[in-house]
Amino acid sequence: MVRLFPGFAALALILVAVLVESLVLGRPTVTPWSAFLPVIVLAGLFLPPRWLGVVLATTALLLAFDGWSLGRDHGDYVGAMVVILVMAAMMIWLAVSRAPLGVQGTLAESMLVDLRDRIRAQSELPTLPEPWHAEVEVEPAHFEPFAGDFAVANLSDAGDRFEVALVDVSGKGLDAGTRALLLSGAFGSLLGAMDPDGLLGAANSYLLRQDWNDGFATAIHVALELDTGRFSVGGAGHPPAVKFWAGSGRWQVMDAVNGPLLGVLPNPIFPRSYGQLLRGDALLLYTDGVIETRFRDLTVGIDRMLGEAERLVSEGFTGGATRICSAALAGRSDDRGVVLIWRS
Repeated sequence: MVRLFPGFAALALILVAVLVESLVLGRPTVTPWSAFLPVIVLAGLFLPPRWLGVVLATTALLLAFDGWSLGRDHGDYVGAMVVILVMAAMMIWLAVSRAPLGVQGTLAESMLVDLRDRIRAQSELPTLPEPWHAEVEVEPAHFEPFAGDFAVANLSDAGDRFEVALVDVSGKGLDAGTRALLLSGAFGSLLGAMDPDGLLGAANSYLLRQDWNDGFATAIHVALELDTGRFSVGGAGHPPAVKFWAGSGRWQVMDAVNGPLLGVLPNPIFPRSYGQLLRGDALLLYTDGVIETRFRDLTVGIDRMLGEAERLVSEGFTGGATRICSAALAGRSDDRGVVLIWRS
Protein backbone atom coordinates (compact mmCIF):
# COMPACT_ATOMS: atom_id res chain seq x y z
CA MET A 1 0.00 0.00 0.00
CA VAL A 2 2.85 2.38 0.79
CA ARG A 3 4.31 1.97 -2.70
CA LEU A 4 0.94 2.79 -4.31
CA PHE A 5 0.51 6.00 -2.32
CA PRO A 6 2.50 8.27 -4.69
CA GLY A 7 0.35 7.08 -7.56
CA PHE A 8 -2.87 7.85 -5.71
CA ALA A 9 -1.51 11.25 -4.68
CA ALA A 10 -0.54 12.02 -8.27
CA LEU A 11 -4.01 11.02 -9.48
CA ALA A 12 -5.61 13.25 -6.85
CA LEU A 13 -3.48 16.22 -7.90
CA ILE A 14 -4.29 15.61 -11.57
CA LEU A 15 -7.99 15.67 -10.69
CA VAL A 16 -7.45 18.93 -8.84
CA ALA A 17 -5.67 20.33 -11.90
CA VAL A 18 -8.63 19.31 -14.08
CA LEU A 19 -10.97 21.04 -11.62
CA VAL A 20 -8.85 24.18 -11.81
CA GLU A 21 -8.99 24.00 -15.59
CA SER A 22 -12.77 23.83 -15.48
CA LEU A 23 -12.82 26.93 -13.31
CA VAL A 24 -10.46 28.73 -15.66
CA LEU A 25 -12.59 27.80 -18.67
CA GLY A 26 -15.90 28.49 -16.92
CA ARG A 27 -14.93 31.80 -15.28
CA PRO A 28 -11.85 33.07 -17.13
CA THR A 29 -12.19 36.62 -15.82
CA VAL A 30 -12.28 35.48 -12.18
CA THR A 31 -9.94 32.48 -12.02
CA PRO A 32 -6.27 33.46 -12.65
CA TRP A 33 -3.56 31.35 -14.22
CA SER A 34 -1.86 31.19 -10.81
CA ALA A 35 -4.59 28.81 -9.63
CA PHE A 36 -2.41 26.01 -11.02
CA LEU A 37 0.51 26.90 -8.73
CA PRO A 38 -0.78 25.09 -5.59
CA VAL A 39 -1.01 21.87 -7.62
CA ILE A 40 2.62 22.24 -8.72
CA VAL A 41 3.85 23.08 -5.22
CA LEU A 42 2.03 20.17 -3.60
CA ALA A 43 3.34 17.80 -6.26
CA GLY A 44 6.91 18.96 -5.63
CA LEU A 45 6.57 18.56 -1.88
CA PHE A 46 4.89 15.16 -1.72
CA LEU A 47 5.74 13.24 -4.89
CA PRO A 48 8.93 11.50 -6.06
CA PRO A 49 10.44 12.76 -9.33
CA ARG A 50 8.71 10.16 -11.54
CA TRP A 51 5.19 10.99 -10.39
CA LEU A 52 6.02 14.68 -10.22
CA GLY A 53 6.84 14.53 -13.93
CA VAL A 54 3.44 12.99 -14.66
CA VAL A 55 1.60 15.74 -12.78
CA LEU A 56 3.68 18.51 -14.36
CA ALA A 57 3.22 17.10 -17.86
CA THR A 58 -0.55 16.89 -17.34
CA THR A 59 -0.68 20.42 -15.94
CA ALA A 60 1.35 21.73 -18.89
CA LEU A 61 -1.11 20.15 -21.35
CA LEU A 62 -4.05 21.69 -19.50
CA LEU A 63 -2.38 25.10 -19.53
CA ALA A 64 -1.66 24.81 -23.24
CA PHE A 65 -5.26 23.82 -23.92
CA ASP A 66 -6.58 26.70 -21.82
CA GLY A 67 -4.39 29.22 -23.60
CA TRP A 68 -5.49 27.94 -27.00
CA SER A 69 -9.17 27.76 -26.06
CA LEU A 70 -9.51 31.14 -24.37
CA GLY A 71 -7.27 33.12 -26.65
CA ARG A 72 -6.15 35.36 -23.77
CA ASP A 73 -3.80 38.26 -24.16
CA HIS A 74 -0.49 36.91 -25.41
CA GLY A 75 1.62 38.86 -22.91
CA ASP A 76 -0.52 37.75 -19.97
CA TYR A 77 -0.32 34.12 -21.02
CA VAL A 78 3.44 34.15 -21.59
CA GLY A 79 4.08 35.87 -18.25
CA ALA A 80 1.97 33.32 -16.40
CA MET A 81 3.72 30.43 -18.13
CA VAL A 82 7.14 31.80 -17.18
CA VAL A 83 6.15 32.00 -13.52
CA ILE A 84 4.67 28.50 -13.59
CA LEU A 85 7.73 27.06 -15.36
CA VAL A 86 10.07 28.62 -12.79
CA MET A 87 8.01 27.17 -9.97
CA ALA A 88 7.95 23.78 -11.69
CA ALA A 89 11.74 23.84 -12.07
CA MET A 90 12.12 24.61 -8.36
CA MET A 91 9.84 21.73 -7.43
CA ILE A 92 11.75 19.35 -9.71
CA TRP A 93 15.02 20.37 -8.05
CA LEU A 94 13.46 19.81 -4.60
CA ALA A 95 12.11 16.38 -5.52
CA VAL A 96 15.37 15.26 -7.13
CA SER A 97 17.42 16.41 -4.11
CA ARG A 98 15.16 14.41 -1.79
CA ALA A 99 15.04 11.34 -3.99
CA PRO A 100 18.30 9.76 -2.66
CA LEU A 101 16.77 9.79 0.83
CA GLY A 102 13.64 8.04 -0.37
CA VAL A 103 11.43 10.51 1.51
CA GLN A 104 8.82 13.02 0.46
CA GLY A 105 6.65 15.56 2.20
CA THR A 106 7.60 16.68 5.68
CA LEU A 107 9.29 13.36 6.51
CA ALA A 108 12.71 14.72 5.57
CA GLU A 109 12.32 17.65 7.96
CA SER A 110 11.09 15.28 10.68
CA MET A 111 14.19 13.15 10.22
CA LEU A 112 16.42 16.22 10.65
CA VAL A 113 14.58 17.24 13.80
CA ASP A 114 14.98 13.74 15.18
CA LEU A 115 18.69 13.85 14.32
CA ARG A 116 19.10 17.15 16.16
CA ASP A 117 17.20 15.88 19.21
CA ARG A 118 19.27 12.70 19.39
CA ILE A 119 22.53 14.68 19.40
CA ARG A 120 21.22 16.96 22.13
CA ALA A 121 19.99 14.03 24.20
CA GLN A 122 23.37 12.31 24.00
CA SER A 123 25.04 15.50 25.23
CA GLU A 124 23.04 15.56 28.46
CA LEU A 125 25.13 14.76 31.52
CA PRO A 126 23.94 12.35 34.24
CA THR A 127 23.16 13.67 37.70
CA LEU A 128 26.19 13.12 39.90
CA PRO A 129 26.05 12.21 43.59
CA GLU A 130 26.90 14.91 46.12
CA PRO A 131 29.26 16.69 46.40
CA TRP A 132 29.89 16.41 42.64
CA HIS A 133 28.35 18.58 39.93
CA ALA A 134 28.73 18.80 36.16
CA GLU A 135 27.31 21.01 33.42
CA VAL A 136 27.56 21.07 29.65
CA GLU A 137 26.73 23.74 27.11
CA VAL A 138 26.99 23.38 23.32
CA GLU A 139 26.13 26.27 21.01
CA PRO A 140 26.22 25.89 17.21
CA ALA A 141 27.60 28.52 14.86
CA HIS A 142 25.26 31.10 13.31
CA PHE A 143 22.22 29.86 15.28
CA GLU A 144 22.14 26.67 13.21
CA PRO A 145 20.28 23.66 14.67
CA PHE A 146 23.33 21.38 14.32
CA ALA A 147 26.83 21.61 15.71
CA GLY A 148 30.05 19.72 15.21
CA ASP A 149 30.76 19.95 18.96
CA PHE A 150 29.20 17.47 21.34
CA ALA A 151 29.73 15.89 24.74
CA VAL A 152 29.09 12.30 25.80
CA ALA A 153 29.17 11.14 29.42
CA ASN A 154 28.74 7.98 31.45
CA LEU A 155 28.24 7.30 35.14
CA SER A 156 29.17 3.78 36.19
CA ASP A 157 26.48 1.48 37.56
CA ALA A 158 28.13 1.62 40.97
CA GLY A 159 28.12 5.41 40.80
CA ASP A 160 31.83 5.66 41.59
CA ARG A 161 33.26 6.64 38.18
CA PHE A 162 32.25 9.49 35.90
CA GLU A 163 33.59 9.75 32.37
CA VAL A 164 32.99 12.55 29.89
CA ALA A 165 34.34 13.26 26.41
CA LEU A 166 34.09 16.62 24.68
CA VAL A 167 34.52 16.28 20.92
CA ASP A 168 34.89 18.77 18.08
CA VAL A 169 34.15 17.30 14.64
CA SER A 170 35.60 19.06 11.59
CA GLY A 171 33.14 21.32 9.82
CA LYS A 172 30.05 23.18 10.93
CA GLY A 173 26.30 22.96 10.68
CA LEU A 174 24.46 20.03 9.10
CA ASP A 175 27.56 18.68 7.37
CA ALA A 176 29.28 18.27 10.73
CA GLY A 177 26.06 17.33 12.53
CA THR A 178 25.59 14.04 10.69
CA ARG A 179 29.17 12.99 11.46
CA ALA A 180 28.77 14.20 15.03
CA LEU A 181 25.77 11.89 15.51
CA LEU A 182 27.71 8.83 14.34
CA LEU A 183 30.80 9.69 16.36
CA SER A 184 28.78 10.49 19.47
CA GLY A 185 27.21 7.05 19.22
CA ALA A 186 30.66 5.49 19.00
CA PHE A 187 31.89 7.43 22.04
CA GLY A 188 28.72 6.59 23.93
CA SER A 189 29.28 2.88 23.40
CA LEU A 190 32.94 3.12 24.44
CA LEU A 191 32.53 5.17 27.62
CA GLY A 192 32.34 2.87 30.60
CA ALA A 193 32.80 -0.23 28.44
CA MET A 194 36.58 -0.13 28.20
CA ASP A 195 39.60 1.09 30.06
CA PRO A 196 40.00 4.91 29.80
CA ASP A 197 43.57 4.52 28.54
CA GLY A 198 42.36 2.90 25.32
CA LEU A 199 39.25 4.96 24.62
CA LEU A 200 40.77 7.59 22.33
CA GLY A 201 42.65 4.91 20.40
CA ALA A 202 39.40 3.00 19.82
CA ALA A 203 37.65 6.21 18.68
CA ASN A 204 40.55 6.89 16.32
CA SER A 205 40.20 3.42 14.78
CA TYR A 206 36.47 4.00 14.31
CA LEU A 207 37.06 7.27 12.48
CA LEU A 208 39.69 5.73 10.21
CA ARG A 209 37.25 2.97 9.21
CA GLN A 210 34.65 5.54 8.15
CA ASP A 211 37.00 6.99 5.51
CA TRP A 212 35.22 10.36 5.55
CA ASN A 213 36.49 13.36 3.60
CA ASP A 214 37.65 15.87 6.23
CA GLY A 215 36.54 13.33 8.80
CA PHE A 216 38.99 14.22 11.54
CA ALA A 217 38.04 15.37 15.04
CA THR A 218 39.60 16.62 18.24
CA ALA A 219 38.60 15.25 21.62
CA ILE A 220 39.36 15.46 25.31
CA HIS A 221 38.39 12.67 27.69
CA VAL A 222 38.21 12.75 31.49
CA ALA A 223 37.83 9.74 33.78
CA LEU A 224 37.01 10.81 37.35
CA GLU A 225 36.92 8.58 40.45
CA LEU A 226 34.13 10.07 42.53
CA ASP A 227 35.22 8.50 45.82
CA THR A 228 38.76 9.92 45.78
CA GLY A 229 38.55 12.81 43.29
CA ARG A 230 41.45 11.41 41.28
CA PHE A 231 41.14 11.85 37.53
CA SER A 232 42.99 11.27 34.28
CA VAL A 233 42.81 13.39 31.15
CA GLY A 234 43.62 12.37 27.59
CA GLY A 235 43.56 14.67 24.58
CA ALA A 236 43.56 14.24 20.82
CA GLY A 237 44.56 17.51 19.19
CA HIS A 238 42.28 19.30 21.66
CA PRO A 239 42.83 22.43 23.79
CA PRO A 240 44.10 21.45 27.25
CA ALA A 241 41.85 21.26 30.30
CA VAL A 242 41.86 24.05 32.88
CA LYS A 243 41.77 23.32 36.61
CA PHE A 244 40.65 25.57 39.46
CA TRP A 245 42.64 25.13 42.65
CA ALA A 246 40.49 26.12 45.63
CA GLY A 247 43.58 26.29 47.82
CA SER A 248 45.18 29.08 45.78
CA GLY A 249 41.95 30.47 44.29
CA ARG A 250 43.40 30.37 40.78
CA TRP A 251 42.64 28.75 37.43
CA GLN A 252 45.56 27.04 35.74
CA VAL A 253 45.89 25.48 32.29
CA MET A 254 46.97 21.89 32.79
CA ASP A 255 50.39 21.02 31.42
CA ALA A 256 49.36 17.94 29.47
CA VAL A 257 50.85 16.22 26.43
CA ASN A 258 48.34 16.06 23.57
CA GLY A 259 47.89 13.18 21.18
CA PRO A 260 47.27 13.63 17.43
CA LEU A 261 43.91 14.40 15.82
CA LEU A 262 41.40 11.57 15.67
CA GLY A 263 41.03 9.95 12.26
CA VAL A 264 44.41 10.94 10.84
CA LEU A 265 47.09 8.44 11.90
CA PRO A 266 46.84 4.67 12.45
CA ASN A 267 47.81 3.34 15.89
CA PRO A 268 48.80 6.65 17.51
CA ILE A 269 49.67 7.07 21.18
CA PHE A 270 47.39 9.18 23.34
CA PRO A 271 49.21 10.01 26.58
CA ARG A 272 47.25 10.87 29.70
CA SER A 273 47.91 13.21 32.60
CA TYR A 274 46.65 12.76 36.14
CA GLY A 275 45.39 14.93 38.97
CA GLN A 276 42.91 15.17 41.80
CA LEU A 277 39.91 17.35 42.53
CA LEU A 278 39.61 18.31 46.18
CA ARG A 279 36.79 20.20 47.90
CA GLY A 280 36.10 23.41 46.00
CA ASP A 281 38.18 22.41 42.95
CA ALA A 282 36.84 22.47 39.40
CA LEU A 283 37.79 21.20 35.96
CA LEU A 284 36.96 23.05 32.75
CA LEU A 285 36.86 21.46 29.27
CA TYR A 286 36.19 23.48 26.12
CA THR A 287 36.44 23.38 22.34
CA ASP A 288 38.54 25.68 20.18
CA GLY A 289 35.52 27.81 19.29
CA VAL A 290 35.58 29.16 22.85
CA ILE A 291 39.12 30.54 22.61
CA GLU A 292 39.94 30.93 18.92
CA THR A 293 39.21 33.74 16.52
CA ARG A 294 40.49 34.46 13.06
CA PHE A 295 41.97 37.85 13.85
CA ARG A 296 43.45 37.48 17.36
CA ASP A 297 46.13 35.41 19.02
CA LEU A 298 45.10 32.25 20.83
CA THR A 299 46.35 33.57 24.17
CA VAL A 300 43.79 36.39 23.96
CA GLY A 301 40.97 33.87 23.79
CA ILE A 302 42.38 31.84 26.69
CA ASP A 303 42.74 34.98 28.83
CA ARG A 304 39.19 36.00 28.02
CA MET A 305 37.88 32.57 28.99
CA LEU A 306 39.87 32.54 32.24
CA GLY A 307 38.60 36.02 33.04
CA GLU A 308 35.02 34.77 32.72
CA ALA A 309 35.90 31.71 34.80
CA GLU A 310 37.30 33.98 37.54
CA ARG A 311 33.84 35.46 38.04
CA LEU A 312 32.50 32.01 38.84
CA VAL A 313 34.73 31.79 41.91
CA SER A 314 32.76 34.48 43.74
CA GLU A 315 29.37 33.96 42.08
CA GLY A 316 29.29 30.15 42.07
CA PHE A 317 29.93 27.53 39.41
CA THR A 318 26.26 26.85 38.71
CA GLY A 319 25.45 28.08 35.22
CA GLY A 320 29.15 28.56 34.53
CA ALA A 321 29.25 26.39 31.40
CA THR A 322 26.61 28.56 29.73
CA ARG A 323 28.30 31.79 30.76
CA ILE A 324 31.71 30.75 29.49
CA CYS A 325 30.27 29.42 26.24
CA SER A 326 28.31 32.62 25.60
CA ALA A 327 31.35 34.81 26.27
CA ALA A 328 33.46 33.01 23.65
CA LEU A 329 35.71 35.28 21.64
CA ALA A 330 34.54 33.79 18.33
CA GLY A 331 30.95 34.74 19.10
CA ARG A 332 28.49 33.02 16.79
CA SER A 333 31.03 32.36 14.03
CA ASP A 334 32.04 28.92 15.32
CA ASP A 335 30.62 25.96 17.21
CA ARG A 336 31.35 26.13 20.93
CA GLY A 337 31.26 23.52 23.67
CA VAL A 338 32.02 23.70 27.40
CA VAL A 339 31.96 21.07 30.16
CA LEU A 340 32.40 22.20 33.76
CA ILE A 341 32.93 19.72 36.62
CA TRP A 342 33.30 20.79 40.23
CA ARG A 343 33.36 19.41 43.75
CA SER A 344 31.46 21.45 46.34
